[in-house]
Amino acid sequence: MQTLAPIILFVYNRPKHTRRTLEALEKNLLAKDSLLYIISDAAKNADAVENVNTIRAIIREPWDFKHITIIERQKNWGLAENVIDGVTKIINEHDKAIVLEDDLETSPYALTYFNDALHRYEHEERVMEISGYMYPVEHPKRLPKSFFFRVANSWGWATWKRAWNHFNPDINALTQHFKRKDIRRFSIEGKENFWKQVKEFKAGKINSWAIRWYLSVFNQHGLVLYPRQSMIQNIGTDGSGTHSDLDNVYHVELATQKVKYFPKEIVENEKAYEAIKYFYAYRKGNIAERLIRFLIKKFGRK
Repeated sequence: MQTLAPIILFVYNRPKHTRRTLEALEKNLLAKDSLLYIISDAAKNADAVENVNTIRAIIREPWDFKHITIIERQKNWGLAENVIDGVTKIINEHDKAIVLEDDLETSPYALTYFNDALHRYEHEERVMEISGYMYPVEHPKRLPKSFFFRVANSWGWATWKRAWNHFNPDINALTQHFKRKDIRRFSIEGKENFWKQVKEFKAGKINSWAIRWYLSVFNQHGLVLYPRQSMIQNIGTDGSGTHSDLDNVYHVELATQKVKYFPKEIVENEKAYEAIKYFYAYRKGNIAERLIRFLIKKFGRK
C-alpha cells in the first residue's frame, strides 16, 4: 500500500492566511490520513510578537489530520533557513515530503495529486519536483492534464530525498560554470527574471531558498511535473507577506477534480513551455497597465 508523504507547513505572522491555508488543507481527501509538520518561526521584532502568538494558538486547534507535530522556533530563522532546515530533516526521515507555506490555499485534490505523482515518479531520477501551482496561461485546455517543465516552483511542491540531496545552498558553486546560453535557458529565453534573482542574491538583496533550489534542479537537467489546472492558489500576493507583492496576475481557478493522466515520457512539454513563456512575457500587460500596477504598489489604492 502506498505510504502518504508527510506535509510540512511553514508559518510566521499572518493569522488570517494561516487559518485559510489550514482550513483548505483539512478539506483535502487524504488529510485525515496524513502526517502534518507545522514549523512556526519566531518573531523578528516586537511588531510581530502578537501575530506570532496568535499563529501559535491557531496551529494548536484540533485540526483533522492523522498526527500534527508542531515545531516552534525560539529565535527568528527567516524563511530560507527555515525551509532548508525543515525540509532536510523531515525528508531525511520520510524520504519524501509535500511542502506548503502559510499563504497557499489548496484544492481538495491537491494531496491526492502530490501523492499519486510522488508514487509514480519515485524512481525517475530526472523528475525532481512535483509543482502544485500552475500559471494562468492562455488556452490551458490545449495542454495535457499534467506535463513536465524545467522551472522548480515554490508555491506548493513535493519532492523526494533522492532529489533534495542535490540541493546546494552555495549559489556561487551553482553558477560557476554558467555561460550565456545557460543563463538564457535558465531564464526561459530572458522572459522571466530568474537570473536577476541570482544577481540580487549574490548582492545580498534577497535571501531566497527557491532560486537555489531551481538552480540545483537545473544543473541536474531535472524536470518538474505541473498540473494543467492549478492545485494551489497563492492568497499572499496582497502585500501582507515578507516576500509578496500586491498582484493578481497569478490568480488561478483551483482544480475541481483528480489528475488521472501522468506522462510516461520524461521530457519537457513543448506546448507547455511556449504557453508559460508567453505568460512570463506578457503577464503584466502593456506599458500603461504596468504603470498603473506600479503606482498601486507604491501608493496603494485610494
